[in-house]
Amino acid sequence: MRVLIALATYNERESLPPLVREIFAVLPGADVLVVDDNSPDGTGGWTQSQSAKEPRLKLIRRSGKLGLGSAVLTAMRYAADNGYDYLINMDADGSHRPHYIPFLLQKAGEGYSIVIGSRYIKGGGVQNWVWYRRLMSRCINGYARAMLGLKTKDNSGSFRCYSVELLRQLDTEKIISKGYSFFEEVLYRLAQLGATFAEVPIIFVDRRFGKSKINKREAVNALWIMFRIALQRNQ
Repeated sequence: MRVLIALATYNERESLPPLVREIFAVLPGADVLVVDDNSPDGTGGWTQSQSAKEPRLKLIRRSGKLGLGSAVLTAMRYAADNGYDYLINMDADGSHRPHYIPFLLQKAGEGYSIVIGSRYIKGGGVQNWVWYRRLMSRCINGYARAMLGLKTKDNSGSFRCYSVELLRQLDTEKIISKGYSFFEEVLYRLAQLGATFAEVPIIFVDRRFGKSKINKREAVNALWIMFRIALQRNQ
């Protein structure tokens, strides 16, 4: 079983080294792919120097800040082109703890093509969020279920395990999201391909390093994109 852990980075120089160490401690046989959008803080430079000594650490260095959704798609294509069985996507800021990775893979091994690390099922939760961010997240997830017909509880979280066999069937040209709405849209696109879904509980800890990149504009844009997809769905 070949597993690729994808980390999309922009200014994650502080958080990345301990996270990579934790991942390799939990799953020594995995590879880690860093997709870096030319971080000015040296994230890409650190990864490049480490990858020269550590063959399990891979780097795709992009020319600029091209969007989170675009970075995850890049990782999906890399996994499909390089013979991996599973792709696990995680936040690079320490919000997603690597000790949950075996639980995602265990569930995937039961035959589910997408396993979501879920904040919104029994046993899951969020730490250190202010009330309005909790409310915003709940509303976006409810909106995604209503607009896109999704049954899963946590549709906006990025901590997921994908079957790469399924990803090879994904028509990436149809995906219109470049930012955070990518995570809802890709679930919808994969559901259309017959994906089977499972959720395992995680505790999401608000980023341990750096400053959050999501804002109200991103949230509003996510709602608009889901509305556009819903219009196409109902035509």
